[in-house]
Amino acid sequence: MIDLSIQLAPAHPKGLLLANPVMAASGTFGYGIEYSELVDIKRLGAIICKGTTLKPREGNPQPRLVETASGILNSVGLENIGVEAVIKEKAPVWAKWQVPVIVNIAGETISEYKEIAARLEGIHGISGIEVNISCPNVASGGVEFGINPKSAVEVTKIVKSVSSLPVIVKLSPNVTDIGEIALAVCEAGADAITLINTVRGMAIDINRCQPSLGNTVGGLSGPAIKPIALYMVYKVAGIVSIPIIGCGSINCVDDALEFLMAGASAVQVGTASLTSPQAALDVLDGIEQFMKKENIQNLSTVIGKARR
Repeated sequence: MIDLSIQLAPAHPKGLLLANPVMAASGTFGYGIEYSELVDIKRLGAIICKGTTLKPREGNPQPRLVETASGILNSVGLENIGVEAVIKEKAPVWAKWQVPVIVNIAGETISEYKEIAARLEGIHGISGIEVNISCPNVASGGVEFGINPKSAVEVTKIVKSVSSLPVIVKLSPNVTDIGEIALAVCEAGADAITLINTVRGMAIDINRCQPSLGNTVGGLSGPAIKPIALYMVYKVAGIVSIPIIGCGSINCVDDALEFLMAGASAVQVGTASLTSPQAALDVLDGIEQFMKKENIQNLSTVIGKARR
């Protein structure tokens, strides 16, 4: 029998065991509840809920989404209901599910990250935390937390200090040396790393002579960023000792296999879910078919295969 299971937090006392390596990415799958009648969510390896902040946020002005030639620019601005509503309204539903739900958190200050993580402590239905360090640090003039190792380490350590859950750190690709940041958060205690978040970009409406997005700058996702994400996964896999979750235009099984062979232990399906809610399950079916065809019994045989 084929074993698709993967342990994403091998050094953590609680661990984070997934039945398979295919996850729904944050920001494209809501809280999972919205998709529960469209998709057999219990077949997913895990669900990462949309970014959660300390207080509710209305998000950025419209327009928030712009289609590009090879992807989507988004500037949603972390619109969400806030951590208290997540705890009261969403977690009780998740607690009834068989699939692990991981809460993606975002803060404007170190103390906000700490408070959000602390409030999630001991809440049934939450299996882990994914820390978005692509947020602007208000105390440093708006520079992203994930841009330099020092602030990335500070966020990682503060979340770990108040949480008994496995902590995944989602890294920004908008850096000079992704390896340096990855190694820093690894040494700070991260249980796993997600690579990558969106790439900064913009578009201009030539008819209005203005930026197409209401917030001017957005994050690019989709096929355009896949080679960047794949390179960063491959590079970081040779540097850190913790599991890597690949994310960046995983639209089909071939994309997923590339990330796994580059060294990712799991993958997140994001933008593809916006156009096809079944995309993640199609990827999962494809991985299983590939392993059957190649007579591979264990997922570990596929992980890092291109590195050997």
